[in-house]
Amino acid sequence: MVSKEIVVQNQVGLHARPATFFIQKANEFKSSILVSKDDRKINAKSLLGVLSLGVTRGTTILVEAEGPDEQEAVDALDALIASNFAD
Repeated sequence: MVSKEIVVQNQVGLHARPATFFIQKANEFKSSILVSKDDRKINAKSLLGVLSLGVTRGTTILVEAEGPDEQEAVDALDALIASNFAD
């Protein structure tokens, strides 16, 4: 399992359009990917799950992946968030 804490810095957090980009990127991987905020853990491939976390600007999330492409999945999601969803 690979995990990384990531701070979301884009203007609206993980809402609407950025959340869609996030789950589209997560769905490119075979690994199981989870996102945690506070005490909640959701499937990163679920739009409703991601939206339900209520991630706003400046929030730290934990992205965890387990599977054949786990490192690539975490790295790609980190890069997407770091680019402010310009990908």
